[in-house]
Amino acid sequence: MEECKIQNLYDLSQTIASSLFKDVTYPWEVLPKIKDFIITLGNTLAPDVYEKRGENIWIAKSAKIAPTASISGPAIIGEETEIRHCAFIRGNAIIGNNCVVGNSTELKNVILFNNVQVPHYNYVGDSILGYRSHMGAGSITSNVKSDKTLVIVKNQVESIETGLKKFGAMLGDNVEVGCNSVLNPGTVIGKNSNIYPLSCVRGVVPENSIYKNQNEIVTKK
Repeated sequence: MEECKIQNLYDLSQTIASSLFKDVTYPWEVLPKIKDFIITLGNTLAPDVYEKRGENIWIAKSAKIAPTASISGPAIIGEETEIRHCAFIRGNAIIGNNCVVGNSTELKNVILFNNVQVPHYNYVGDSILGYRSHMGAGSITSNVKSDKTLVIVKNQVESIETGLKKFGAMLGDNVEVGCNSVLNPGTVIGKNSNIYPLSCVRGVVPENSIYKNQNEIVTKK
């Protein structure tokens, strides 16, 4: 499934976690490894750039953290990133440079590449968001199937068993998700694609596409 391979979704120069993606084919393969990676990497971060705040929490000195935000480790928060009022970071979170984690947004077991915005009432769990991706207000990743079975990634002709019970969404670089959309477990959105507001998305959305509904996905012109 070529469109789901790491090199076709992400510019790895835009994340501090680039080495985590080595020796794997698909991005969801790194989800179980995020926690240990943060602890190892955090202890090597430059003390003139990052400061340790609490157990296994490293925050760039240039980041802006609202006093009402809740941050649990392990976590790394990058330079010039803004964590806004009542954000809830539950741990196992790598948040890149120049990101926005907004009002009442919840993160858990995620990698946000640089310049990602999840600014209003978002839930992002067991997911990877590529460079300059943006989730509109109220859009969420649903990370567990209703029948609690393992997640399978599917496109029109192929399927891949992930072996994961918890798997939200993989957003490629420059993806735009419209307000109040739900990305169902195992969703993969190719780079430079747009999702219409109020969408219910599942499966694989090709790169450079506009997702209007499950039966209407058009190529950008």
